[in-house]
Amino acid sequence: MIPARFTNRKLPGVVTCLAVLASCLALAGCGTLPQPFLGKPGHEGQILSVPPPPELVVPPPQQAMLDDQAAKTYAKLLAADLVKRDVPTVDTKATPTDWRLLTTASLSGSDVIPHFRIIGPNGHVYDHLDGAPVSASAWANGDHATLATSAESIAAKLSTDLKAINAEVQHSNPASLENRPAHVDFTGVTGAPGDGDHSLALNLRRDLGSAGIVLVKKPADADFVLTGKVKATPHGSGADIVELDWFVKDRRGKTIGRVSQLHELKKSDMVPYWGDVARAAAQQAALGIKQVIVNATPKAPGKAGAQGQQAKPKKPLTGAKPAKG
Repeated sequence: MIPARFTNRKLPGVVTCLAVLASCLALAGCGTLPQPFLGKPGHEGQILSVPPPPELVVPPPQQAMLDDQAAKTYAKLLAADLVKRDVPTVDTKATPTDWRLLTTASLSGSDVIPHFRIIGPNGHVYDHLDGAPVSASAWANGDHATLATSAESIAAKLSTDLKAINAEVQHSNPASLENRPAHVDFTGVTGAPGDGDHSLALNLRRDLGSAGIVLVKKPADADFVLTGKVKATPHGSGADIVELDWFVKDRRGKTIGRVSQLHELKKSDMVPYWGDVARAAAQQAALGIKQVIVNATPKAPGKAGAQGQQAKPKKPLTGAKPAKG
């Protein structure tokens, strides 16, 4: 039996993943599955990284005493160093609705001091801090080593401050996910043999509701969108390699996590009816989907616990088959 794997995708540029597909040699040793989908996912399958909220935007600084190319380089370095610290960040032009990191600079003798402001989508300046002084001549010349050292030295402080800001904003917002159940728009399942599309969706809706997740009918009411996709690949001896992928996206359509299940099943386990196989698959999938959502939910100080780490800045915002019936 091949364990189910849970994966989370970090945006942008950083992907934390657990291998979902095994080699044909590994599959050959699986044998039959008397209780498909009921096994424990295993140590690796339980590793979940914190999925990303909306990005922090770092535009190339226009008032930092840098030419255009050096400004672009500095923004890229800042974004990369923040991503290394699990802050989803992009270096691009910002809009008024983004969380923004704006950089300026001033002269102090023979040095330049970089200044940083964290600005929310409401225009409020949430933090203001200064970077370490650097050589004015090296800075003005766009020296790559100087820019890289400056970006790296401020990234740790920025990361810490951003977590504190996020906790404050989410804790004070009664409509935030910290203070209410998650609302999910489940769009259904596609690609399953037999009655799998219907049976898997029916069972998963029940299990998600039991897990405290509110399923909504209108996409506009959802915090997350959940989609199920199934792919069955013939593997000989009347068996298929069946991959079930459950994609969780945020309200902006960005994938924040995926729960994957990979098993070898007899065709008779799926056609014409999935029966208890769908029930077991849904039970297992619901656990992983809930964990993805838990990890995507911001935590106030003292509430993070063992279920997940604090998220970063976010806009306030299961054998036998029953008879057909």
